[in-house]
Amino acid sequence: MASGRIASLDRLIDELKKLPGIGARSAERLAFHILRSSSDQAEALANAITNLKKSIRHCSRCFNLTDREQCGICSDAGRDQSQIWVVEQPKDILALEATGLVRGVYHVLMGHIAPLDGVEPGDLTIESLVQRVKDEKIEELVLATNPTMEGDGTALYLESILEPLKVRTTRLARGLAVGSQLEYATTAMLEAAIRGRS
Repeated sequence: MASGRIASLDRLIDELKKLPGIGARSAERLAFHILRSSSDQAEALANAITNLKKSIRHCSRCFNLTDREQCGICSDAGRDQSQIWVVEQPKDILALEATGLVRGVYHVLMGHIAPLDGVEPGDLTIESLVQRVKDEKIEELVLATNPTMEGDGTALYLESILEPLKVRTTRLARGLAVGSQLEYATTAMLEAAIRGRS
């Protein structure tokens, strides 16, 4: 350790740098902000992180994040249980919910098919999705995968394996830019994509 360095501060900066979008400068700013905070504020942050890791799990039905057996969306009787919106990650649900237009329920794949990265269909929750279509009275599957090569490939794969089940399958319209991520789309872009799905 270089002269004048403080091990605990360096450790915090190193851990903060591991967060997405946080470089060395941002990590330093965050670390010094935490250092300037009161002990209560710092402990509240630490407790929030610890509690998050201990209490959050995946919904037993759709794989969304929840602190119960089933997420609030799955257990909401006011949702259209016959329409499943298929997304890649739980964070995609937040973006779609912000539009206020989705009245169905979700299924989170927990990724997309990417053979070059070693992600095969069996690594995703596709089997659970197929079982839901067989067991529940599903009228429409909205394939809301990201408009990327992997997202499109995953959607095509899903269409092919779901075809024998005779369930209506739609895709989001191309109001979303190819290569983008749902979490970065504006509400207006998502609204256009939802309304114009085909």
